[in-house]
Amino acid sequence: MTSLEVWALAAALSADAIVAAFSYGLIIQNRRTIAALKIALTTGAGQFIMPILGWFAAQSVYGLIAQIDHWLAFAIFLILGIKVMADARRGDDEPPAMPELTLDTLLLIGVATSIDAFVSGSMLYVMGEPLLVSALIIGGTTFVLALAAFSLCRLFKNFSLQKLETASGLILIALGCKILCEHLISQ
Repeated sequence: MTSLEVWALAAALSADAIVAAFSYGLIIQNRRTIAALKIALTTGAGQFIMPILGWFAAQSVYGLIAQIDHWLAFAIFLILGIKVMADARRGDDEPPAMPELTLDTLLLIGVATSIDAFVSGSMLYVMGEPLLVSALIIGGTTFVLALAAFSLCRLFKNFSLQKLETASGLILIALGCKILCEHLISQ
């Protein structure tokens, strides 16, 4: 694998983080800069750490994770999507409760968007790529792209918050379904 291939891998692995950041960017209205940084840091850190873990677990755990990674990601995105949509169902007479990026939520986002990076770390090991450089490229690329995706949501600021929350919940669920379908189709 060449460095160009590592950059391409980084961009591909960032796709889930981009969708998650965009989805949360649709519904978070207050303290957006802090929220964007939290999501970008969480997803970037997950994409940095998981290839390292995958590198060290290369052959001993690879078989187990490869068999269930799609189900794990699907379940986490389903839970996040349902939670966001449930928050959207509050009454019109209530002031909107902005979603909070609690540590639990951030950890779920970080893990759900970086499970593929774990498996990719195994691939980096097998291909003999330098671990730290590859992990930095993958994590850094994810950080930048997630930050950009979150920020692009300002284009949708005139839409109703309830509709945006529902849409972002559906996007998160669709992302989980996409991961599951890709795996099932590839078999």
